[in-house]
Formats: sequence, structure tokens, C-alpha cells
Amino acid sequence: MAQAMKIAIVDDEQDMRQSISQWLALSGYDTETFASAEDALKVLSADYPGIVISDIKMPGMDGMQFLKKLMGSDSALPVIMITGHGDVPMAVEAMRVGAFDFLEKPFNPDRMSELAKRATGARRLVLDNRVLRRELSDGTQIMKKLIGASPVMDRLKEDILDLGQADGHVMIDGETGTGKTLVAHALHAVGSRAGKKFVLVSCAALEEEALSKRLFGPMMPEDSLLPAIEEARGGTLVLEDIDALTEPLQGKLLSVINEQGTPGETRIVAISNLQEAGKTCEDALRSDLFYRLAALRITVPPLRQRGEDILTLFMRLSEQFSEEYGCEAPKVSAQEAAQLLQAPWPGNVRQLINIAERAVLQARRGSGTIASLLMSDHEEMQPVMTTEGKPLKEYVEAFERMLIDNTMRRHKGSIASVMEELCLPRRTLNEKMAKYGLQRSDYL
Repeated sequence: MAQAMKIAIVDDEQDMRQSISQWLALSGYDTETFASAEDALKVLSADYPGIVISDIKMPGMDGMQFLKKLMGSDSALPVIMITGHGDVPMAVEAMRVGAFDFLEKPFNPDRMSELAKRATGARRLVLDNRVLRRELSDGTQIMKKLIGASPVMDRLKEDILDLGQADGHVMIDGETGTGKTLVAHALHAVGSRAGKKFVLVSCAALEEEALSKRLFGPMMPEDSLLPAIEEARGGTLVLEDIDALTEPLQGKLLSVINEQGTPGETRIVAISNLQEAGKTCEDALRSDLFYRLAALRITVPPLRQRGEDILTLFMRLSEQFSEEYGCEAPKVSAQEAAQLLQAPWPGNVRQLINIAERAVLQARRGSGTIASLLMSDHEEMQPVMTTEGKPLKEYVEAFERMLIDNTMRRHKGSIASVMEELCLPRRTLNEKMAKYGLQRSDYL
């Protein structure tokens, strides 16, 4: 859910503070007022979740001094300055220092609302990007996004932790929708480059000439970005759809790698998304480039090999979507759990996300089944199951684990509430939680 934006109003005149606050409150904003810049600075931290509207002429610290202080703390904080009639030179100077925009007295309230809307939108984008950057540099947080405790996922996490500490270039392959880009983020986050640049380029998204400029330059004067090779220096450069590189661009990339000598300067993580039957990334790339990029290799497992992870992921996704849509998460029966476990999942996690969202919307309307959603995705699937059967005992245990996990999560670890809902005695619940590796502390 989007973070609610605040508006800090700074003006030494009480009537002006109140009138601006009342107008913006009517427009749906959360406002707070300050009689002086000094008072406001006690509250306005570098990550203030909103914007500032300040008069430019105030006793003590005036608006220009205040603006410079704010820009020194957080240059991306939008500050709208209120100037008196005829103070255009001062307004121009404020814009030069870093003000978002200015309003000249007497101003139109609608104009102020319009500026506030633009400024809060810009601020939200900045804060969201900061959160993302922090997540991408926090190995603990990003590893938590690799949900699952199946043997193949445990092995994947071990590979990420091992290769994250290494310096060699990495090739990531696997079926579409398995989360290869997330694995690339994790590799960066758990290694020594965590605090450095992470640059991602999709080789399939640009024509050859545009891709060449984006990767190697020269960039045009009006371009705000450096070539990706320069931008990622010292960090990680992720090349999605590496197999889409043309022969000439493969040659350029190989030259850059050879000039660099070792991956210590910039690590390249290549992601292959080849879907053609019988063709691999090794077939698509010149052999000398392939062996330089595939010095280390990770294959992301398909969803159908992840067993009970399917149910865990489905329930987590359902909870997220039900919160987003303001409704209850759908209840999953034993039969539906078996159907989820048996489905071949050609679209992998991406397909599961789609199914979970549609299941929540169906439940909100009170109609539809998970089986119908699986069939509608791939009508040619007859029946909806993998070719590899599993013993009934495995399906029962997977459903039982999902049910206890989901109930514990809903009751925030309250053993008494879970016992009551599932009609289980304390000893039985404890035994089953131990059997399935569930710990009460994870739900508190």
C-alpha cells in the first residue's frame, strides 16, 4: 500500500497557516503546521514522508535559509515557496537552490492543490526508490523474498550465498517466470558489492543501435545516464536476455570483459531466457563469451519441483492480494491444495501470482474454483496435473502443514486460538508443528 504523504506548512502568520492547512485537508492531505523554520527543522528528517510549503519572509531563519538547510539534509525533498508580490528574483533564486516551485501571493488555492499533488507524487516515487535500494542492499531482507523450504530452494539459497561471496561472472538460467532477476538481486545483496551500483539492462528490449549506446556509449549530451558499463563500475551489471545480443555486441562485450581482466571491477550477471526447444544459451552465444560469463552458474528451479512451497507461496500471495482488495483471503480445501500441487505450472511463479490474484477476486464475488482458474490458463491441459504422481500421504501432509501455517499466521501465533479453530489438543498441535518445522516465534 502506498505511503500516506504529509504536508508541512511553515509560516509565521497563524491565519495563513490555518487557511492553507484547512484547504489541503479538504483535498485529503495530512497536514502539520509550524510557526517557524526552527520548529519545523526539529521534525523534518532526511526521509520525511511528504513535502514542505514555506513562506519565504519570516523572522529569525527566513525561507531561503530554511530551504538551504532542507536541501543540505535531503536534496530530493520537494519544497514549495510562498513569495510576496513582486519577489520574482527571490523566487528564481529559490528555484536555483532547489525549491520544487513557488506560489506568488495572493495565490489561487486550486493552483496550490495542483502543485501539492505533483510534489507529493514526486516525493512518493523518491521514497519508494529509496526503500527499494535499501532492500536491494540488504541481503537478509532480499533472501526472505526467496520463499520456500523445499530441497531445491534450500540448494538455491546456498548457491546464492556461496556465489555471492565469489568474484566471477555468473550465468543464471531457468524457465520463464521462475524469479531469475530476483536471484540476481540476491547475489548482489549478499556479496561485497551490496552497497555499490546495481544496473539492470534488458538486451531484448532495445534495438541493436540503442542497446549498443546503452551498454557501451557514446551517450548523447541530453542523456542523464552513463553507459551501463561505466554506470555499474565497481558494482554489478545484470544483462537480462543475454541470448538476444547480436554477434557484433557479443564481440564488444567480450572486449570489455577482456580489458577488465578480472571481475573484481565490475561483475556481470547474465540471465538467459531461452525458450526454444532444444536450444540453450551456449548455442546462442559465441563460445569464448559464453565461457567467460558462465564461469559460475545458477539454474533456478521450476515451480513444479518445489513441492509444498507452492502452497506456502499461494497462501502468502493470497493474503497480500486480499489486503490490497480489502477482502478475506480464499479458503483452500484439501482437494484444491492437491490441484495446486499437481498443476504443471508452465508459467512458474509468475503464473502462480496471477492465479492467486484471480482467486482472491473470485472469492470476493463468491464464485469460481482454483481448478477452473488453472484450466482457463491452459485449456489444453487434460487433466490438470503433472505426469509424476505422488503418494496420497504427501498431499495430505502438505495440506496439513499449509492449514496449520495459515491458521498460525492468521492468529499471530496464538496457540489457544489455533487449537480451538482446528480442534486439536495442545500435544497434537505441538507434535505436528515440530514435524513440519513450524515455530511459534515466526508468527508473533
